[in-house]
Amino acid sequence: MTLRHSLLKHRAFWLMALLGLALDQVTKYWVMHHFQQIGETIPLMPGIFHFTYVVNTGAAFSLFAGGADWLRWLSLLVSLGLMAYAWWGPKMATLEQVGYGLILSGALGNGICRFLYRHVVDFLDFRWINFPVFNLADVFINIGIICLLYLSFRPPVEQPRL
Repeated sequence: MTLRHSLLKHRAFWLMALLGLALDQVTKYWVMHHFQQIGETIPLMPGIFHFTYVVNTGAAFSLFAGGADWLRWLSLLVSLGLMAYAWWGPKMATLEQVGYGLILSGALGNGICRFLYRHVVDFLDFRWINFPVFNLADVFINIGIICLLYLSFRPPVEQPRL
């Protein structure tokens, strides 16, 4: 299988993975270089939504905080597995490609942080619902999961009879 064929077979997968990764890394870079210190916040909608610079050494919602060095390896394995599936796996529907591509972008985005800094940079702070601070990689992973869940619960598409 040629490189061109492999990339074109799942074009939406690779596009979502690259766009999501770029957006995630640019926003994290902006936060790390715009804020003076961890904990600093910018209220965009005071009391509702802020940009707040925090670091997370654990998994989602700071589970396993401080002792989760294995998470960087898990991010790497998930990323490699998704890339291998897109490269050698069967042709996927477009929404399936989008879902897996977004999950890859999130796994890579948080994985890069874990390998470079040993923590993940979070900054999206919904204070109105007292939700843990998160980042775009987390958003992309969740949107990707929603895409895949939608596909798994929708009724099967009937093929036309010949």
